[in-house]
Amino acid sequence: MTAARARALFVSLLAGAAAVLGAAPAHAEGYRYWSFWQAPAAGGAWTYATQGPATLRPADGSVVGFRFAVSKDSADAARPRGAADFAAVCAGTPAEDGGKRVAVVLDFGTPADAPAGETPPAARSACAKVGADGSAADALAAVAKPLRYDSSALLCAISGYPRTGCGEKVGAAGKPTETSEATPVDDKGDSGPSAGLIGGIAAVAVLGAAAVWQTRRRRRG
Repeated sequence: MTAARARALFVSLLAGAAAVLGAAPAHAEGYRYWSFWQAPAAGGAWTYATQGPATLRPADGSVVGFRFAVSKDSADAARPRGAADFAAVCAGTPAEDGGKRVAVVLDFGTPADAPAGETPPAARSACAKVGADGSAADALAAVAKPLRYDSSALLCAISGYPRTGCGEKVGAAGKPTETSEATPVDDKGDSGPSAGLIGGIAAVAVLGAAAVWQTRRRRRG
């Protein structure tokens, strides 16, 4: 092998390394989970709830919303697309002594955010009737069973959707990553290269060194 051919081979190997770099997995895009929202009773913009559904105790005439989506964190979370209007949702539900009414808006998200093999149900709203001390979780349970929670009380499924999974980390292709987490948190990304990337670069380095060694050997022979 001539020096020129050796250099050409090494350039092609470097191009292969670039292809390996391009094929490396993307950083995780976020977590697939149900986010929890509040809105003024008279209608208005949704705001991310500062308490969880189990601890928030909405007053009579309140509006709460739930949205299933892939989000990096609370600042990136997608809002419910249904109208936050208590009068429209609970118009046919009269007030009762000792209880309260809570408008519940459910947005099951888009097909792009759905787990593999699942189709999100149509968005809907319902008027929940709960006791005077009822929580937002009680209101949700009154109109959207079955619910599913994990061992840390994270809400995993509403009305049985999704069938599996709970706050898993997903990548650019919308698939769960190998390092899925149970609870959505701010994602800082994976600072290290993947094993496949390291292996590909190592292979390129070995082949390149072999080409150089063979060239030198022929020159000496």
